Amino acid sequence: MSESGRGLLYGLAAYLLWGLFPLYWPLLEPAGAVEILSHRITWSVITMLLVTIVVGRRAQLRAIFGDRRARRLLTVGAVVIAVNWGTYIWGVNHHKVVETSLGYFINPLVTVLMGVLILGERLRPWQWTAVGIAATAVVGLTIEYGRPPWVALVLAFSFGTYGLTKKQAGVQPVESLTFETLVLAPLAVGYLVWLGLRGESHFLGHGLGHGFLLVLTGLITAVPLLLFGAAAIRVPLTALGLLQYLAPVLQFLLGVTLLDEGMTTMRWVGFGLVWVALVIFTVDSIRARRRADTRTAVPSRQNS
Repeated sequence: MSESGRGLLYGLAAYLLWGLFPLYWPLLEPAGAVEILSHRITWSVITMLLVTIVVGRRAQLRAIFGDRRARRLLTVGAVVIAVNWGTYIWGVNHHKVVETSLGYFINPLVTVLMGVLILGERLRPWQWTAVGIAATAVVGLTIEYGRPPWVALVLAFSFGTYGLTKKQAGVQPVESLTFETLVLAPLAVGYLVWLGLRGESHFLGHGLGHGFLLVLTGLITAVPLLLFGAAAIRVPLTALGLLQYLAPVLQFLLGVTLLDEGMTTMRWVGFGLVWVALVIFTVDSIRARRRADTRTAVPSRQNS
């Protein structure tokens, strides 16, 4: 199999695992979202430290501590990814899987909008059209829900902010996640110790199987990230951009089928508008990339 073929399989596996997350977090109940989040951070930092050693990234991890700018950006990233993880876990365990999928559907559009507002980037006309349609959908869903779809919005904006900090920091996934979990670990471990002292911990009170599932959160976090990292260096960004919709599609399907979350007509209309916006955004992005590749290729042929 070619390198690109392997990369595609790695990417599919990563997004498939992320898409199946709604089936995993409910298994950790009756632990609450904050306790599950604390376990995820605690076991993730242990897992990522081991991964850092195995793949030989210790020097790169140490370099982060000596780089004030990267350290500051990744600390911000640690905070927003904790908000993202915690909101997602809470949403899944409170039967809002469909709404969590909405967050990841609109995330690419939120990301480009943040590029405009924060980085001063310029959107193409069709990108503005996609953002406008998605905004209309959010307004419609707000009317339908009787409140803003805050779970979706928190997920979209927190992950968009996380991506922005990672882009500006310019640090590879393994050492960046290791650093981020190291930043969060004292709070996470402290919270778990506090729960234990109060006799409110669910770690060992519901059998070894439940405790093992909590420990497994570290591996559950690390494996998709490593698969995504392996895919990113083997397949074009265009392909990865299309694959990113696999996870929210799976989450949405799980929500409306297996988890039996209701969808009114207005919600179908709202999600339909979001999907139309994503089609416009994706097609425009692919065309823009092809035009850029063509412009790059023409001078190369002229110089040859």
